[in-house]
This record gives sequence, structure tokens and C-alpha cells, in this order.
Amino acid sequence: MAEHAAYTMAALTATGGVMGYLKARSFPSLMAGLTFSALFAGSGYLIAHSATPERGHGIAAGSSLVLAGVMVSRTIRTGKTLPAGAIAGVSILSAAYQGAKVYSYLK
Repeated sequence: MAEHAAYTMAALTATGGVMGYLKARSFPSLMAGLTFSALFAGSGYLIAHSATPERGHGIAAGSSLVLAGVMVSRTIRTGKTLPAGAIAGVSILSAAYQGAKVYSYLK
């Protein structure tokens, strides 16, 4: 069941990338959204189907931290909390959850 958080982030980032492209014709937003989506989907697969699910949690935690950093800087730069601030918040929550899962495997 732990893979659902990663799959949810995959759906959110893919949707965000597509929406950024449709709204502003931003090809970088599309590529970033699809790249992060692939990372989260891959980590979800590793969590669900791997003998070492901590690797999937680690990839998801790292991806969440990078995404949070990008979105926090974008929020500060633009002063707009939507959509970047919302994605930053969700990414921070995802990083905390995935990091806690990695930590639980290390015990």
C-alpha cells in the first residue's frame, strides 16, 4: 500500500506538466512534469514489486526534495502560491513520508 503515495505524486506532476504546457505553451514545464512523473512512477513500482522497497522510497524522497526545492524557489521568485506553492507543500509532505519509510527500513 505504500506505493500509492508515489503513484499519486506521479499523477500530480504529470498533470501539472501538461497543464503548464496547455496554459502557457511551456515545453520545459511539460518535460519537467513528465520527468518527475516517471521518477515517482518508477519508485512506486520499486516499492510494490521489488525485494528492496527502500530503494523506491529513497528515489521518491529524493525526487520530492528536488521538486520541493524547485517549487519553493519558484514561489519566492514569482510571489504566487498557486500552483508552485501548493506543489512545494505536497512535495515536502511526500519527502517527509518517504524519508520516514526509508528510515524505518534502516532500523
